[in-house]
Amino acid sequence: MTPEEVGRRVVALLAPVEATASVSGGQGYARATVDVPPASWRDAVRAARGDAELGCDFFDWLSAVDELAEGFDIVTHLWSTRHRHGLLLRTRVSRETPVVASVVDVFPGAAWHERETHEMFGIGFDGHGELRPLLLPPEFEGHPLRKEFVLASRVAKPWPGAKEPGESEAGGGRRPIRPPGVPAPGEWGTTPTPAGAAGMGEGPRGGTPARPARERPPRPAPGERPARPAPGERPASGAGRPTGPARPAPDADAEEGEG
Repeated sequence: MTPEEVGRRVVALLAPVEATASVSGGQGYARATVDVPPASWRDAVRAARGDAELGCDFFDWLSAVDELAEGFDIVTHLWSTRHRHGLLLRTRVSRETPVVASVVDVFPGAAWHERETHEMFGIGFDGHGELRPLLLPPEFEGHPLRKEFVLASRVAKPWPGAKEPGESEAGGGRRPIRPPGVPAPGEWGTTPTPAGAAGMGEGPRGGTPARPARERPPRPAPGERPARPAPGERPASGAGRPTGPARPAPDADAEEGEG
């Protein structure tokens, strides 16, 4: 089936529910995209899997997109291993009540994806039963993938990228803003500082120890330096070599007799 045929088939299966079919970009990798109301989310996933013509029996992934005032888009991608076509199902929930039905009963593999989406975006999945922390520590507060969430690293030091909420449009500086759940610098330890003369920064999160200076032997005084040999002269035999027994001088009388 072509992406257009896949989209029309999903809309027909969900009738009289108002569903909208379109085709994503990607040319040869285009996918049928069907937008459904939140109340029909589970029904759409079940229809895509159970229908013989669609046969979307493989769950690929599920996530969300923060659309700010318009709410959150929840998106899942399904694939048919027999017909070799894909389907993108999408629904939008409000920012005030971001809740949708869980599809774990249709695709058990969606459990991990729903837990991550709940943790990162704060979206609830009714019927999941185990929306416990997956990637963040239990004491963490806030949802890092929401667009209003300010990264803790940007609180610690300025960032040259796009402006965060609270920054001046005229570029007059940054007003300190802490993301939800991030304690003030005085509460979580001394702010890291570069390594000082002692090689350590302030507080328990100090800087990297400084590299120790390389020790060099003292230079000799000008008068104590050994004299360099003149050009063509060999250095003294004892200079820089271990001393040994002296070599006997040749006998002058013996040399005259030989001549």
